[in-house]
Amino acid sequence: MLLPPSETKRGGGDGPPLRVDELGSPALAALRYALIDELVALAADPEASRRALGISAKQDAEIARNAALLTAPTLPAIDRYTGVLYDALDIGSLRGAAAARARARLAVGSALFGLLRADEPVPAYRLSATSKLPGRPSLAARWRPVLEPVLAEVAVADLVVDLRSGSYAALGQVPDAVRVDVLAEHPDGRRTVVTHFNKAHKGRLARALATTRSEPGDAAAVAAVARRAGMRVERRGNELTVVVPA
Repeated sequence: MLLPPSETKRGGGDGPPLRVDELGSPALAALRYALIDELVALAADPEASRRALGISAKQDAEIARNAALLTAPTLPAIDRYTGVLYDALDIGSLRGAAAARARARLAVGSALFGLLRADEPVPAYRLSATSKLPGRPSLAARWRPVLEPVLAEVAVADLVVDLRSGSYAALGQVPDAVRVDVLAEHPDGRRTVVTHFNKAHKGRLARALATTRSEPGDAAAVAAVARRAGMRVERRGNELTVVVPA
């Protein structure tokens, strides 16, 4: 499962400072280093940082996090991210074989690191897919040429269920991925896009897929796992729609 990151991140950590060369997907290292250097340098100018990151002065602690990217303690990526999706996933409640399966199957799409496996250690940071670093092309334009070949290799070896939002999917498409939407069904049959709780339903789906003893090999098998978890799912090819009451 390829998860979106979250704007909110758990602080602190008990791991050593970031070691970019020890992260997976070494083909991404050059851009990771470049972005880290740019964020650290940008942090010296709070006003420019606020503009680039789309934050207010009340969030200047996020700028301090970027300034400390190379010295701050780390946490496994799956433990670093917080928020609605990660609350529903609730990785910390898993034990034994279920926890091992989840950590082996989960990955996160990141604007700073491109692709992170669940247990890869990272510091807290602030950079979203829509951030605009001064004097640089968009993050999508910078990531796509290097990230898409890496994601294509992953897709050859494993079925990918892509739960990322549109802005993160734009950083690099995954060929033949299973993609998931969440729609709310009203009493009159109308369906509308779910916004905030979209993430909660995707978190529930991620938990079901991460912990199942089966090894889903296609979209139909993914839908079957979701249904066993009590979710209403419709499938059209590789596109799944989770339907929830409005």
